[in-house]
Amino acid sequence: MRRQHWRLYALGGGLGHLTRASALARAAVARGHAVELLTNSPFAPGLPLESLLGPGAVVHRLDARLDKPATVAAVTAWLTATPCDVLVVDTFPRGLAGELAALLPTVRAPRVLVHRDLNPVYVERFDVARAVDAFDLLVVPGEDAPFAHHPRAVRTAPWLLLDADALQPREEARRRLGLSASASRPLVAVLGCGRPEEVVEAGDTASQLRRSLDGRAEVRWLVPTGAETAGALAVWPALAVLPGVDVLVGSGGYNTVQEARATGTPLAAWARSRLYDRQALRLTGSERVVDAVDLEARVQALLEEAGAPERPASYVNGVHAAVEAIERVALSA
Repeated sequence: MRRQHWRLYALGGGLGHLTRASALARAAVARGHAVELLTNSPFAPGLPLESLLGPGAVVHRLDARLDKPATVAAVTAWLTATPCDVLVVDTFPRGLAGELAALLPTVRAPRVLVHRDLNPVYVERFDVARAVDAFDLLVVPGEDAPFAHHPRAVRTAPWLLLDADALQPREEARRRLGLSASASRPLVAVLGCGRPEEVVEAGDTASQLRRSLDGRAEVRWLVPTGAETAGALAVWPALAVLPGVDVLVGSGGYNTVQEARATGTPLAAWARSRLYDRQALRLTGSERVVDAVDLEARVQALLEEAGAPERPASYVNGVHAAVEAIERVALSA
């Protein structure tokens, strides 16, 4: 396989787009490709992305505070700097600001869309059906999507940032989360990511759970590396330490849900309101909580469950099948 030059467009708030694109970039770099990743995640400046993705990866961090014209100008400069062998766009076929509608026709390389569920209002209002036809390949990463049956669509298993063999063993993960070797109590981890107010809210949730559990479990408030906050533990990627977590509390975002399911980590999550993503559809009834009282009851029930199934030793990471599909498209150009 000759070395290819990939460009990955991953604009969008929070950590979702960046994590998914990083999973793809990491797998592509491991196959010997050169990857440029563009992100405007507010968490990106503090994350050690280059060391995780490996040699051959370049991360372009746009300031999350840029207005629309400045963001469009930065995307245009990045996309037109030098030729590439393939362009991969996460989620938004028209770009986050609609800028790709005009730019894509100027890209000579094959174009790939990471196609996920989208709010049908957005799909209809911006004629997404027409926008997806500008792509040579649609990769559907483990969830249904509006155009999953498109003739150029390929389905894969969900994408994970790390393969199972890269996760920390349970005792090592518990030490990373601040527990001593002799500690025997179960561990509840509350993820603080997403919007800034949701990070703060996660800290309040962790404090509330400590009070309600009254010593029956350890509780940790986790935030991404670089987003250090008093009382929080900076851990990224959180997937690496999930073997040490007995109950995970978070939201219904793509990565949180798929990581919990892949590792068999019991999940209690809110369906957050998002402009494009429909978290309520992603969560099952046993995963979703509706308020603080429901959360406390669900966490206590999960901790008290007897005879819980053994956690899986491995899982299928769909990102590898995605890399192979993208390689084929790039080679056929």
